Amino acid sequence: MLTSTHVPGGPAWLDLGTPDIDAAVAFYGAVFGWEYASAGPAVGYGFFRLGGRTVAGVGPLTEEGAGSAWTVYFRTEDADATAKAVEQAGGTVRIAPGDVFTAGRMAGFTDPTGAEFAVWQARDVRGLDLVNDPGSVSWVELYTTDLAAADAFYRAVLPWDTRDLPVGGGLEYKVAGPAGGGVETVHGGLMQLPEGHLAAGSRSEWHPYFEVADCDAAVAAAAGHGAVVLIEAMDAPGIGRVGMFLDPFGAPFAVIRSAERNAES
Repeated sequence: MLTSTHVPGGPAWLDLGTPDIDAAVAFYGAVFGWEYASAGPAVGYGFFRLGGRTVAGVGPLTEEGAGSAWTVYFRTEDADATAKAVEQAGGTVRIAPGDVFTAGRMAGFTDPTGAEFAVWQARDVRGLDLVNDPGSVSWVELYTTDLAAADAFYRAVLPWDTRDLPVGGGLEYKVAGPAGGGVETVHGGLMQLPEGHLAAGSRSEWHPYFEVADCDAAVAAAAGHGAVVLIEAMDAPGIGRVGMFLDPFGAPFAVIRSAERNAES
């Protein structure tokens, strides 16, 4: 689960780019019970909410050739400085830093392995209202074609510390958290894509994990409403019970009943 939020380098925001907002609202509403609130017809952007609290944003695809995807925004104190750091570290600025009215300042990037992400410099809008509770994001994870390169890049552009985490099965995995925060403060993971996935053409990408009360029920709901199931509900020792999908338009995401929640129960 996320233990570091609203701190520099931590996940601050999350949004979905989709070719059909109405269909996305129907799908995620069925899976998580989310409601939709428009930011206004002139904006073309809106918010997924649960119990009146914002858990994510949603908007149309705005970049030529873009496919449906979830974008993770990491908190920065200076979006312009982060953009310069991205270029110096070998990444690409896809969306130059710009103001989002008075809410904050954002920029979009691609890391050297091809994964897209963004940063958020908060002003009026600090970030998401709800994390870790069922129906909200509780982890973010990078699948990467080059773990060493990705690790070096993100530590160069964001105030992160990373450390190896043994996960078994021959997988290489690192966890990330705020610099100086220690092993108890984490916000995401970086995983080396196995050789078989690389041979099959898998690419680097960030995806969110949404906490759920019942992983098996969430998997069934997602599949029943048009998602492609990539990983059926399964136990990950010490982590929780997880499942992974592509939503009806191809955006990858996962669900988790965290081990911490089981312990609390």
